[in-house]
Amino acid sequence: MSTTTATAVKKPELQGMRKNGKQWHPQRKAFRPGSGLTSYEKRARLRTETAATKARENEMKQEKESERQQRVQSIKEKRAAKEEKERYEKMAEKMHKKRVERLKRKEKRNKLLNS
Repeated sequence: MSTTTATAVKKPELQGMRKNGKQWHPQRKAFRPGSGLTSYEKRARLRTETAATKARENEMKQEKESERQQRVQSIKEKRAAKEEKERYEKMAEKMHKKRVERLKRKEKRNKLLNS
C-alpha cells in the first residue's frame, strides 16, 4: 500500500548546491531571445482588435459627451427663458399689459430676423 503512494508523489529533482550560495533564489533558465516572438498574422490580428476596441471606446465617449452637451444646452435655454420671463414681468409692473405684449412680439420678430 505504501509503494503506490510513494510512486504517485514525485520529488523535485535536486540540482545540488548553488555556487554563489543563494539557494533561496529560484533556478534560472537559459536566455532564449527568440522564444517570445510572435508571427506577423498574430500581431496583425492583435492590432486590428485593439484598433476596433479603441474605435468603440471613442464612439462611446462621443455619445456620452453629446448627451452632456444636450443637457447643458437645455439648462442654458431654461435659464434664458426664465430671465426673459422675469424681465417681462418687471416691465409689466411699470407699463400696461398690452404694451408689454406688443414689445414681446416686436422683440420676437427682431430675434428671428437677426438669427
